[in-house]
Amino acid sequence: MKTIIRDATASDASSLAALSIEVWLGTYIREGVNGFFADHALREFTADRFRSRLQDQQRTIFVSQNAVGIDGMIELIAGASAPVAGCPNVEIATLYVQPRHQGGGKGVALLQAGLAHARSSGHAGVWLAVNAENQAAIAFYERQSFQNAGETHYEIEDQRYLNYVMRRDL
Repeated sequence: MKTIIRDATASDASSLAALSIEVWLGTYIREGVNGFFADHALREFTADRFRSRLQDQQRTIFVSQNAVGIDGMIELIAGASAPVAGCPNVEIATLYVQPRHQGGGKGVALLQAGLAHARSSGHAGVWLAVNAENQAAIAFYERQSFQNAGETHYEIEDQRYLNYVMRRDL
């Protein structure tokens, strides 16, 4: 099935929210869903939040779309300060591909679209934060020439989760 990489539009907001909930819960909630994480996901991943993000001039969102609908997304934020020194100021805030579509090149295609956009916008590199327990994602980014630049934490209320900061020059 052919995949198209394109700019996200406001009409994609609900699909982006559903995709984000699916991937986030599937990646990070492995022992059962409790109210703490469910409330966080339902607060963070809403169509209204995506519509707002799509209007933000500092953000760029690309989607991968197959014949049925959206199966992946990448979001970049220009001017984002990295939590460690020496990183560029463009963050890859999100790179999600539905689990059943992983391994077929969609993540690489989305990443390449994001990197090309950053490069054509005059940026020298990008950075991202990845959960320290997500070995599959870390290995993916290493295969794409990202290097570990330090550590940070993803915070949900009073809980902190170790993330690695990775960077890549363009």
